[in-house]
Amino acid sequence: MKIIEDLTQNSPEWLDARKGKITGSKLKDIVVKRGTGKKLGFYELMADRLAIDTGEEDSMERGHALESEALDLLQETLKKPIERGLFCVSDKNPDIALSPDGLIKNDGKYTEAVEVKCLSTARHLQAYFEQEIPDDYYLQVIQYFIVNEDLETLYLTFYDPRVTIKPIHFIIVKRETITEDIATYEKYQEETLKEINDLLTNLAF
Repeated sequence: MKIIEDLTQNSPEWLDARKGKITGSKLKDIVVKRGTGKKLGFYELMADRLAIDTGEEDSMERGHALESEALDLLQETLKKPIERGLFCVSDKNPDIALSPDGLIKNDGKYTEAVEVKCLSTARHLQAYFEQEIPDDYYLQVIQYFIVNEDLETLYLTFYDPRVTIKPIHFIIVKRETITEDIATYEKYQEETLKEINDLLTNLAF
């Protein structure tokens, strides 16, 4: 065993010595007890190796600041104009709505949409390598298709300019791959809104 002496805990030197290494406190975030998938700690180590700060400073403000930048880059990639600043309401129920990051019109209909995520570097890398919709954003993706019945394709876009070798990437979500969930969660929202309306009506009397 090699000993590194004269390191004060939480000092810059101490933090630097731990970077990119599996320590006791990091082990629980890496070990997979069931299945074969990778845990977030795996990608945090990767971010460390890229010399990128993995701190969770990704506030809503940071996301908004980078969103426009990401949309500009995606627009160049897709070579299609992306409309922004729109608010969408379902034709079936005015209480079911969505604030899309961007919509793309084809033949007079908004058949494509963009949702931008500016996450931690570890999560940015995880999304790139796993190519799966993160669980905490899955329902948000579904809502795009519930509100917009013309929507065929969603570009779930990940942007982190700190990852200079791959600052932007996206997962293409097609309606036909999630039709059952679209129907399930649309029905759930309808039933929830009905219950709320019924309770409020009873309250009024």
